[in-house]
Amino acid sequence: MPLFWKPYRSDVTQFLDELKAKKPTLEAEQRAGRALLWDRAIDRQAQSEWRSARVPQQPYVYQTRR
Repeated sequence: MPLFWKPYRSDVTQFLDELKAKKPTLEAEQRAGRALLWDRAIDRQAQSEWRSARVPQQPYVYQTRR
């Protein structure tokens, strides 16, 4: 092993490290954005009603019934 050997870091890893160094609030902003759209409480009653109201799909969707 050479005396001044550095472990390999990909270009993507270097880019992400630089981006996080330039903008330290990035991860907090990402978490806030995720919470806005995805992290929500599930209404179990509405979900069960939605499942019970579902109509089964016919095997070939574009065929008309005769």
